[in-house]
Amino acid sequence: MKWVKQTIHYWCDDTRSKHCLGNGICAAILDTGISAHPDFSGRILDFRDFTSSTPTVSLHDDSGHGTHVAGILAGSGQVSSGLYAGIAPDTDLLICKVLDHEGNGNIQTVLKGIDWILKIKDSYPLHLVNISVGGRPTLPPGQKKLLLDAVEHLWDLGLTVVVSSGNYGPRPGTVAVPGTSPKVITVGVPDTLPLFRTGHSSSNYSGRGPTDHCIKKPDVFAPGTGIISCNSRYISSMQSASVRPSLFQRPTFLSSQPYIAKTGTSMATPVVTGAIACLFSKYPDLSNVEAKLRLHNSCQPIPGTESGWGLLHVANLLNS
Repeated sequence: MKWVKQTIHYWCDDTRSKHCLGNGICAAILDTGISAHPDFSGRILDFRDFTSSTPTVSLHDDSGHGTHVAGILAGSGQVSSGLYAGIAPDTDLLICKVLDHEGNGNIQTVLKGIDWILKIKDSYPLHLVNISVGGRPTLPPGQKKLLLDAVEHLWDLGLTVVVSSGNYGPRPGTVAVPGTSPKVITVGVPDTLPLFRTGHSSSNYSGRGPTDHCIKKPDVFAPGTGIISCNSRYISSMQSASVRPSLFQRPTFLSSQPYIAKTGTSMATPVVTGAIACLFSKYPDLSNVEAKLRLHNSCQPIPGTESGWGLLHVANLLNS
């Protein structure tokens, strides 16, 4: 995460002082679930799995994608002495599993997850919803409308919704749904950032606009290639203290590696969500529209980000 934080100008007075790292903020993540990794100790407030016939409340992640995303957003870096801490490590989490062990899902399952968020949003200090999930741009119009209406309803209720642009690029018109929504904040990966710790020969995969309604997308860009974050298969002797007992379920797989590298716009999305969590911890009374405007005004235009506002710049965002 060190080079990620350097790239987005993360280090500033607000982050160094640790006063604006997501304290008092809650973010919901719709993904493949989450494991009982020590880096989330005490901060997973609730969990639901909508991929099984009987929704369960016991923490698990049979894919690893959701745990990795959560670590980028809010991992404490406890196992790495802070080296792999996320962008907003004081943020509390609500986790909704809507994708299976292969990272696949369907619109109906995602809609169930969104309905759950709507039901519980007033029970927690919920500010943000991270959706590193997206349907192909060729999704049938009816399915597109259902998903777009659902995420825009979250936005209209005052929640800041941050979604990925998908990995179907870089041709025009390749932004994943619901990243095509003009309301939500859509995150892409610039193809001009250097590659770190990855076997990928190119980072030129991020979905690009314009959308069907000629809207420029993605809105904001952040690093997403070769990002190191929490490994869902890591279990330590501290696991019993990592979450409330009612949520804990001992996984059937073990690994000695606490962190792992992954690539995609899914990884860039929680970088931005985490930055906005830091913003809300400094200015808790901001609306989602005001937060989006501040994000727009604080981005740094660099080559490869011409289809949006520019690269995330955390110092500018917190001081704008």
